[in-house]
Amino acid sequence: MIDLKTIFSIAVRAIKANKMRSILTSLGIIIGVAAVIVMLAIGNGAQISIQNEMKSMGSNLMIIRSGVATSSGARGGHGSQPTMKKSDGDAIQEKIPSIRLVAPVLEETAQIVYGNANWSTGITGTDNRMFDIKDWDLAYGRRFNEADVKNAGKVAILGQTVVFELFGDVDPLGKTIRIKGIPFQVIGVLAKRGESGMGQDQDDSVYIPITTAQKKVMGISFPDQVKMIMLQAVDADSTYTSQEEITQLLRQRHNLGANKEDDFVIRNLTQMMEMMESSTKVMTILLGSIAGISLLVGGIGIMNIMLVSVTERTREIGIRMAIGAKSWDIRWQFLMEALVLSLIGGLVGIVCGLVGVQLVSIFSSLKAVVSPIYIVIPFTFAGLVGLFFGFYPAYKASLLNPINALRYE
Repeated sequence: MIDLKTIFSIAVRAIKANKMRSILTSLGIIIGVAAVIVMLAIGNGAQISIQNEMKSMGSNLMIIRSGVATSSGARGGHGSQPTMKKSDGDAIQEKIPSIRLVAPVLEETAQIVYGNANWSTGITGTDNRMFDIKDWDLAYGRRFNEADVKNAGKVAILGQTVVFELFGDVDPLGKTIRIKGIPFQVIGVLAKRGESGMGQDQDDSVYIPITTAQKKVMGISFPDQVKMIMLQAVDADSTYTSQEEITQLLRQRHNLGANKEDDFVIRNLTQMMEMMESSTKVMTILLGSIAGISLLVGGIGIMNIMLVSVTERTREIGIRMAIGAKSWDIRWQFLMEALVLSLIGGLVGIVCGLVGVQLVSIFSSLKAVVSPIYIVIPFTFAGLVGLFFGFYPAYKASLLNPINALRYE
C-alpha cells in the first residue's frame, strides 16, 4: 500500500532543500497560468462588452437606411439619397407579421442652450416605439403623447449626461431649453444607460417627436422623410427571414423596376453582433491557446530539473531500494515532487494572473473579466503538465539498479 502522505512530506522536504531551484523550476508554470488567466479574462471582457452592446441597442434589430445618391458620376455614401419615409415603416409593420415594432429616426448634432449653459449633443427625432425597441425606461417625467406627435409639439426627453451638463442638480422637468434657437419644454429624463460597447455615451442624447424634427428642426426637403427606420423582429430568426419580404415591399412602394438597384440598405444588427461575438470567442480561444504554450514550456522545465534531480539523488534512491522501497514508491516520490512544484506554481500563477487582470483594467481601455472557470482550467492543466512531464524522470528513477545506485558517486 502506497503511503501518499509520507511521499508528500518527502517531496515537500526535497523541494525545500533546493528553494531557489524549485522557484526557478516553477517559474514557467507561474507565467503560463498567469498568462492564460489574463488572456481569457480579456477575451471574456470583450464578449461581455458585445453582449452589453446588444442589450443596450435592443434585441432582434434591423435598420433600413436611405440609398446611395449619384451626381455627375460621383457616388455618395449610404443615406445621401433621401428615399425613406415614415410611411414606409408603417407599411412594414402593417404587412409583415414577423416585424414587431418600427420606429422612424432623424438624427443631427446641435447645440442646446439653457440659461448660460450650453452643450453640443445628438438630437434624435422619433416616436415612443424607439424607447420600446431599446427597452429604455424613463427615470422620471413622461413620454411623447399623441398630441405631441400630431401637432409637432416642441417637447424634449433628455439623457442623463445632457441633464447634468445643462442643469446640474436642478430638476429639468418643465424647464425650457433651446435647440437651434427653438424653445423646447423638457417633459422627461431617460434612465441612465452608460457607455455602449463601442465607447459611445448613450446618455448624451436628446429625443424630440419625429414630426417636430421634420417640420421645425432639421429642415426636411420632402414630406414624411426620415434618415432611417429601426425595426425589431419578433425573434432572432425573423431578422433573417424577413429581409426578402421587406426588400420586395420597399421596391414596390418606391416603384423600382426589375433592372433598378435598391434605393435603400438593410442592416441586420443581430447578425452583425453575432458575427462579432463569434469572432471574439475565436480570439479568446486563440489567446488562451497561445498562453497555454508557456505552460507546456514550463512542463519541459520541470522534466529537465527532475532528470537532474534523479541523477543527483541516485545514491539516495539506492538506499531507499536497499531498505525495501518498491519501484512504484520511487516513481510516486518523483511524481509527487513534480506535481507539488506544478501546483505551487499554479497557485502563485493564479495570484499573478488576478493582479495582471486588475492592472490591465486600470492601465488600459481593455475590459478584463475573470470567470471562475478561467482559474480552474489553467490550475488543473498545470497539475496535469506536472504529472505528464514528471513521469519520465520518475520512471527512470524507478529502473535504477540498487547496487549500482549505492556505488554511484
